[in-house]
Amino acid sequence: MSDVDEFDEFYRGSRQRLLGFVYVLTGDFAEAQDAVQEAYIRAWQRWSTVSRYDEPEAWVRVVASRIAVSRWRSLRSRARAYLRHGATESVPGPDTDTVEVVAALRRLPEEQRTAIALYYLLGMPVAEVARETAAPVGTVKARLSRGRAALAGLLAVVDLEEAADA
Repeated sequence: MSDVDEFDEFYRGSRQRLLGFVYVLTGDFAEAQDAVQEAYIRAWQRWSTVSRYDEPEAWVRVVASRIAVSRWRSLRSRARAYLRHGATESVPGPDTDTVEVVAALRRLPEEQRTAIALYYLLGMPVAEVARETAAPVGTVKARLSRGRAALAGLLAVVDLEEAADA
């Protein structure tokens, strides 16, 4: 199999998971798309090396996460530009449930949000989440437990507010 075919297969098999993961981290679909696209470009440029890694997807995920974090730093100036010039909506917005869950996730500490995204969104076992985040298994379990409890509380508050408005 050629490098092009191998990379295409890798891309098709992993793009949705990575996009979903970065979207959960950023809460912004367009930002997630940009970060993931840039990470895949970098993977392609280094494919002869990245393809030999045990888990090339993990490499791309780390790169995409770092790109997203760098972009968060410039978010303030971009937000000011949007206020001046207006933002164009080129992608249909997510449904209300997705917005509520992402908003609740954004209120969690980064470590809990990352553990939840890796475990629930990507379906990684706790041991893999621990390896990827360089945290002990017990710490990952605690982050998942605390994150679930916090999400339950945050999402219950939203439900109670909606019931009161009705």
